[in-house]
Amino acid sequence: MTASDAKMITEFLLGNFEHEMGITEGVFAVVPADKQHYRPDPVTKSAIDLLRHITLEDEWLLQSIANGAFTPPPDDSEKCGIMNAADAIAEYKRRIPAAVSAVRALTGEQMLREMAMGPMKMPAIQVLSMLLRHSAHHRGQLSTYLRSMGAKVPGIYGPSADTRAAQAAGV
Repeated sequence: MTASDAKMITEFLLGNFEHEMGITEGVFAVVPADKQHYRPDPVTKSAIDLLRHITLEDEWLLQSIANGAFTPPPDDSEKCGIMNAADAIAEYKRRIPAAVSAVRALTGEQMLREMAMGPMKMPAIQVLSMLLRHSAHHRGQLSTYLRSMGAKVPGIYGPSADTRAAQAAGV
């Protein structure tokens, strides 16, 4: 892959990620405040844990790409200050666009730099691709909690059953 190819693919992936950001914020927005500690099973993360994880890990992965190396992962416990969905949305809107801009400023050569995450080594552009899947995976996990928490599932890739029902009811 050439540096020019890497820059073009980076722009494509960042454009996709920017589109996904609105979807992520939409899922965050419907998490009921009184159900944020819901988890479908003791081994899973709670809703608030997922809100924190998505917000902080998305930024961490983007900043790691921008810096060319991984730092220790963020502390996504209560110490991070994200205590509810509104906090997660505010932090996501504050943190993620700046981190996207930092990656967008990289050259194609920089996106081809190899990064090491433990024993795994991959070019920064592959880490960016992994970020999209990581974020969508955890957002999907959170979206599966919503009905059990009494919330309506927003449209993610097209209308959900809940958005179709609302449209049919004229809401």
